[in-house]
Amino acid sequence: MWLRTGCQLGFTVASPTPFILMLRPRSGAQQWVARDTYTLTPSVPVLEFTDAYGNLCQRLVAPQGEFSIHTSADVMTADAIDVAPGAPFEEVQNLPDGVLTYLLPSRYCESDRFFDMASGIVAGVAPGYDQVACISDWIRREVRFNPASACVQMAATDVNGRREGVCRDLAHLGIALCRGLSIPARMVVGYLHGLAPMDLHAWFEAYVGGRWYTFDATQDAPRGGRVAVAYGHDAADVAIFNQFGPALAPHHMQVTVERLEVAPA
Repeated sequence: MWLRTGCQLGFTVASPTPFILMLRPRSGAQQWVARDTYTLTPSVPVLEFTDAYGNLCQRLVAPQGEFSIHTSADVMTADAIDVAPGAPFEEVQNLPDGVLTYLLPSRYCESDRFFDMASGIVAGVAPGYDQVACISDWIRREVRFNPASACVQMAATDVNGRREGVCRDLAHLGIALCRGLSIPARMVVGYLHGLAPMDLHAWFEAYVGGRWYTFDATQDAPRGGRVAVAYGHDAADVAIFNQFGPALAPHHMQVTVERLEVAPA
């Protein structure tokens, strides 16, 4: 399927402020970016680089006054995600070098605290994909997905205690539980077609059976129509913007995802 994604952000900047943005999707095995636009108003010099996770990042200094960002992309992506019941657990000693980092505890995914809990959730379940699916189903049943929940970033231990959160929070808990079982897991931020209310979305991927698979505890069934923008250990690695200096929040944000009936010219 072809999707046209869009994101608009508006800021009122009190003094020149450095930003690092992460708003451009990249082409890869799961998606192809045919066209993208990136408009800054007012226009300022931008330096783009690729971070340690392969994400496309943009550095700039926003001038004082009104500053807006408008991005759009036409992306071909799968209309269904792959599922693989029975895909086996990968022994740590056999994992690719680049995957090992996703076994470690991180700021929002304290996986070293979740071995006992994760073991209890998946008791009797075949190691690998089935365990991750069991974890995702457990989160869907036991943790309320509330898009209007508090905006404070919560670590997995906080989410587990509160039993409520936004998509990012549910992903943190899923990642921590998987890593607690020595299953590599990473966070993904991007777009999901048909999400309601529409916003940027977060889910997680787990590495089993020799590849990454998508899991999303906010959805009742596996859903495609996803455009990934950024990957990382947790939310600290995949923020769509980081600004430096006095706290600054957007006064306007609009996210759109439209299905295209034909491929873009």
